[in-house]
Amino acid sequence: QVQLVESGGGLVQAGGSLRLSCAASGSIFSINAMGWYRQAPGKQRELVATFISGGRTNYADSVKGRFTISRDNAKNTLYLQMNSLKPEDTAVYYCNALITSNVPPWTWGQGTQVTVSS
Repeated sequence: QVQLVESGGGLVQAGGSLRLSCAASGSIFSINAMGWYRQAPGKQRELVATFISGGRTNYADSVKGRFTISRDNAKNTLYLQMNSLKPEDTAVYYCNALITSNVPPWTWGQGTQVTVSS
């Protein structure tokens, strides 16, 4: 069973930056597409960035140009560099497999809280 541990969140002013990390156990990390998700209070969890084996990335329109997803297979770690943060980026951020109809999520980690003040 894959275990996921997110870290790097915090309180930052609008326009600031944070770098999130997701440490994953299990050798399947390097061969699976991964994603960063976020859930704001009262809202559904949404996918914000994906990293697909081979280095392809995709982003939600709301974060495109501001967030960068990357992965270090040697360290089994997924990253999310977040720049030009906005108050609407405030949420709990999670990493997981890229969830599809054929790929169920791994057990969710505790997430990391990102709070952006205006």
